Amino acid sequence: MACTRVVERVCAATGGIAAAPSRFEPAFDVRGAGVLWALPALLENGLLTHTKSCFQLPKGYYRMVQIFLLLAFMALARIKTVEQLRYQPPGELGKLLGLDRIPEVRTLREKIKTLSEPDHVHEWGRPNPPGFALSRDWMKADPSAAGLLYVDGHIRAYHGSQTKLPRRYVSRERLCLRGTTDYWVNDQLGRPFFVATTPLTAGLLAMLRKEIVPRLLEDVPDQPSDEALAADPSRHRFVIIFDREGYSPDFFKELWEHRVACQTYDKYPKADWPEAEFHDCSAPMPHGQTSNLRIAERGVRMSNGLWVREVRKFNGLAESASTPRDTRRRS
Repeated sequence: MACTRVVERVCAATGGIAAAPSRFEPAFDVRGAGVLWALPALLENGLLTHTKSCFQLPKGYYRMVQIFLLLAFMALARIKTVEQLRYQPPGELGKLLGLDRIPEVRTLREKIKTLSEPDHVHEWGRPNPPGFALSRDWMKADPSAAGLLYVDGHIRAYHGSQTKLPRRYVSRERLCLRGTTDYWVNDQLGRPFFVATTPLTAGLLAMLRKEIVPRLLEDVPDQPSDEALAADPSRHRFVIIFDREGYSPDFFKELWEHRVACQTYDKYPKADWPEAEFHDCSAPMPHGQTSNLRIAERGVRMSNGLWVREVRKFNGLAESASTPRDTRRRS
């Protein structure tokens, strides 16, 4: 059963040691050892950052660092559930952690339950003092990428029977299924900063108002000072991008009261613009490509008196009532 460090296990069971140290030994043909190539990237992204201050485990054979690394290696090795560890060689995976074997499934479940207490997770993920936030660390590491934020919702279907969550439409399944909605906040390159999860069906607009925007006002680094905002009436703190679900002129006005700009698609586009208004434009993409577009821009006054910029892309088709257009409004 790959249980070779008997003395240390006895000491851990009797309270003689707080946890077993990681001790690596030369080995050949270790199954799944390729995941160790990703260890520097995991550490660089903050896998073990602030864990000692936010999480605690009782004394035992396995250390908290070993549990975190095991869960990360499981994700890299496409082991999607703890139950699937029953069919994996425990000794081979243990060598990746510097141990004789990984914990039993029941033991690992108990460790995860202790680590996943809501208070611990919130301290690790949220920025409010005295907790620490990985999202805040990531934003500070690249402040320019945090100035343009994309918010997108994804439905995570629930197939269990312990609770009856509200139903919502899942586009990839074309069905109404029970589940929760995850609202991801990403930078301009698509790298996630944090996620807000809700089991209710309040929608993107409610989550932006109550959860996402207040948190971004605290998290986003290098925001202009109040004096700089007062000196330039058109200057903004940062930009939020979201889809048509968040379209609301009243919400745009609320955002601008905080000097937050937004970009979204026009939910109610009017008549087509003349082709003569469109001009060629080349835009560099994040990964080095160049996108060639024909765009036009107008200033538009919304129903509540707010002035916004409306940008349209010419699709090259004949104008008709069914012609698809990319109509985006910026406030």
